[in-house]
Amino acid sequence: MANGAAVRLDLDGKPIKPLTICMIGAGGFIGSHLCEKLLNETPHKVLALDVYNDKIKHLLEPDTSEWAERIQFHRINIKHDSRLEGLVKMADLTINLAAICTPADYNTRPLDTIYSNFIDALPVVKYCSENNKRLIHFSTCEVYGKTIGSFLPKDHPLRQDPDFYVLKEDTSPCIFGSIEKQRWSYACAKQLIERLVYAEGAENGLEFTIVRPFNWIGPRMDFIPGIDGPSEGVPRVLACFSNNLLRREPLKLVDGGESQRTFIYIKDAIEAVLLMIENPERANGHIFNVGNPNNEVTVRQLAEMMTKVYSKVSGETAIESPTIDVSSKEFYGEGYDDSDKRIPDMTIINRQLGWNPKTSLWDLLESTLTYQHRTYAEAVKKATSKPVAS
Repeated sequence: MANGAAVRLDLDGKPIKPLTICMIGAGGFIGSHLCEKLLNETPHKVLALDVYNDKIKHLLEPDTSEWAERIQFHRINIKHDSRLEGLVKMADLTINLAAICTPADYNTRPLDTIYSNFIDALPVVKYCSENNKRLIHFSTCEVYGKTIGSFLPKDHPLRQDPDFYVLKEDTSPCIFGSIEKQRWSYACAKQLIERLVYAEGAENGLEFTIVRPFNWIGPRMDFIPGIDGPSEGVPRVLACFSNNLLRREPLKLVDGGESQRTFIYIKDAIEAVLLMIENPERANGHIFNVGNPNNEVTVRQLAEMMTKVYSKVSGETAIESPTIDVSSKEFYGEGYDDSDKRIPDMTIINRQLGWNPKTSLWDLLESTLTYQHRTYAEAVKKATSKPVAS
């Protein structure tokens, strides 16, 4: 949208003033989609902070970009960079997306996980509070941990009662596993930074919004091992399964793929974030679940659906045995634990921002796997084709 376009109004009919947004982690999956949305549809300026910019390179080309004046990239590692406070001060709003958020890392790199998600986020909260700047902090649905229902016997009727599994921002407890289950290092660090943000609001008047994403998926998510990420890397489930499909390997189902998850299309989720950005009076002081309860499946069902969708978009028939069961110990290592179900309650976000997700699971998988096939299929074929011995 050009700066001279019609005045945009918030949900209460008030004009939205152009903002300068300091976005930490702008080069990642969520950041890249949010930058696109802000540049395409709003007059806001973005100070894009990250160590990498591969996923937003197309937004930074000075010759081709009509919005070159509205986005600046700053190559910063927020752990130890004196420029961070100055950039927070220059902005009206800071959005912190920076995190280690891959389950494979929680077990194998628990210290990095805790430092990245708690210690490294502390200065961001401090600078926003001390300089009276608004903060949108990205947390995770993992802060809920396990559902109350998971502690009941498997055949107990109350397991089917929404009160025992639907996750509510203001009333659901956060239940983690034992300390030796290092999988909870991520959730625990994320919960503690949430508590700190909330306390800064209560004691020092910090204007904040906390976002709890429930499995946002779409193009540019994570990486494909050995192509645009480390060969030994283990990305999250969507990229893991995409990698298997691209390589014509069975999809690995951890502990039978019985865990239940909901998945939401990144473009739906970004709509919700834009509403938070532009409606501070409705969003400040709130924690928001952002997910799609209508897109609930077991991980096994997700694998079966992705196999069908990939066959459709690639024109390739599925392999004879499309899935294989592996234990969590074998896949993630010692100390792994999991939550049984993650179904978001949508009452608060619907009441405050009038937002509901739109895209079905099939449609979002079709869009995402079309992108994965178009982007990676040739590179994977080259990487996997072995030279013929002479």
